[in-house]
Amino acid sequence: MTGSASGEIRPAPALFDAVVGQSRAVHELLAAGRRPVHAYLLHGPPGSGKRVAARALAAALLCPDGGCGRCNTCRRALAGTHPDLTVVERSGASLDVDEARSVVSRAQRRPLEANRQVLVIADVHLAIRAAPALLKTVEEPPPSTFFILLADSVPPGLATIASRCIKIAFDPVPRQAVVAWLEARGIDPERAESVAQAADGNLDRARLLVNDPEFVTRLAQWQSVPSRLDGTGAAAAVAATELLELAERAVAPLREQHALELSALADRADLTGTKGIPGRKQVEEEHRRRERRFRTDDLRFGLATLAGLYRDRLVAATTASATGLRESGRTPSSAGSATERRRLFRQIEAIDGASAALDRNANEALLMDALMVELSGMAD
Repeated sequence: MTGSASGEIRPAPALFDAVVGQSRAVHELLAAGRRPVHAYLLHGPPGSGKRVAARALAAALLCPDGGCGRCNTCRRALAGTHPDLTVVERSGASLDVDEARSVVSRAQRRPLEANRQVLVIADVHLAIRAAPALLKTVEEPPPSTFFILLADSVPPGLATIASRCIKIAFDPVPRQAVVAWLEARGIDPERAESVAQAADGNLDRARLLVNDPEFVTRLAQWQSVPSRLDGTGAAAAVAATELLELAERAVAPLREQHALELSALADRADLTGTKGIPGRKQVEEEHRRRERRFRTDDLRFGLATLAGLYRDRLVAATTASATGLRESGRTPSSAGSATERRRLFRQIEAIDGASAALDRNANEALLMDALMVELSGMAD
């Protein structure tokens, strides 16, 4: 757990306890941290724990004992309050060139307290235009400056910067890890399981859903669809409309979070004497993109729930048919059971097809209308 004259550090595994479900990434960070390099790139999907891991790695770099996880330096780094830890957030839709130049200038300063300083730069995947301004400093920073870059992906425009870093990949958080994380916070197992399934590996989404009072209602609405479809066009149309309205309401907690972000940006602008929020239009566009993605994810979860119900029906129909065969010792003569299984196969394929179509930006209203008609048996 201590440093050495060669610069080797041995961060304590407990330092990364707050990183959920990323044992491989944590193992790589522990290994990489033993002999620190000037730049790290933590990349993976939103909600995978990159930011939490970045603070833990920063603590290991700043701690005089190599990341003991117990000292005042570690505690402040983990809390984001250490004076030699700087987290650079974009003020607009992406890190612009001026902000990149500010990072370069900050990288040249001397540490205020520790022997090192750490610059964490968020959303580097959106910094394509600013990449050239960052490259030289990331490539050859002052000896006491270390970079931790965070990116959801590594687009071609970042390839050169990425090649100068130790790259640590983060995967979507495993469902059981999300369940355990929720249960440890007092969420009952059944709700934790439902939220984890809906979160789809995104811990940030799980945080929103578990505090969303309408989540259980939305889940129940999706689960009630098979019983509500009575073979009429009216029932199919009502179900399609209600499910789309549910998806729209699901975005409300995220919209509230975005409103708080805009308010914080406005406060920051006031403190610096800036007129208005720099790049406000781009920030709002990014918020709308996140909200559309959140809405799509909620629809996709609902469709997965629906597909599960129809798969259960298919299993039951198949089991009943096989049981009847064993008991009668005869070849099945009931065309009805075979017809029912074929219908269920087709319905499951329709649900899976609708889910795939969401990725192609299909018209959601037409998509849901057509799906409800198929599930009603009206397309037979």
